[in-house]
Formats: sequence, C-alpha cells, structure tokens
Amino acid sequence: MKGKIMQTHTEINPLNSLDKETMGQWNGKWIDWATPGLYIFRFRLISDPGFPFWDVSYCYGTLDGEVYRVQLPFDQLPKFGARKALYHHARKSGTFIRGLFANLSFLQ
Repeated sequence: MKGKIMQTHTEINPLNSLDKETMGQWNGKWIDWATPGLYIFRFRLISDPGFPFWDVSYCYGTLDGEVYRVQLPFDQLPKFGARKALYHHARKSGTFIRGLFANLSFLQ
C-alpha cells in the first residue's frame, strides 16, 4: 500500500473481559496509590518504538469493594529498568501495593 504506514502494536498482559467490566464500575473517584489495602488490578503503560520512556496510560484499583482510578507519583518510567524504577517508587511510598507488578500491562 503505497503512501500508507502500517503499524503493529504489541501488548504484554492485554485487557481481559473481567478487568474491562470492573473498570466500567469506576466510582468516579481517585485514590492515592499508597492507600493501605488498595489492590491494583490494571496498570497500563504505553510507548512508541524508539522512545526511551513508558507513559502511564491508566491505573485502576479496588478498595473495600469500590473501583478507583489510582493517582500515581509519576507519569513516566524509563523503558530500560521500568520494573526497577517502579519498585523504587513503591518503596518510597512506604506501603506494600498489592497487584502492582502482577497486573502491569505494556503496549508498544
């Protein structure tokens, strides 16, 4: 196809129907990621090939049966060592953040 750029995207840990349904139950409120008892069930990072950082797309969590958007203390993570940088941010918060790494999604 002349003149048309075809893009392909790769996602690690893509959105499943249960997470999509749960995200739809968002109560309209935001919560700090260091709130005790918060469980992060969906945390998505996006980027473009060749760009050195992951941008935060969204983060959702649950607490006491309610769904919240999660306020993070950063909006980007480096592509090289993203999990390590995330760990350091979490450690600074002083709170164990359940589901943080298990429910991380990368889209590029």
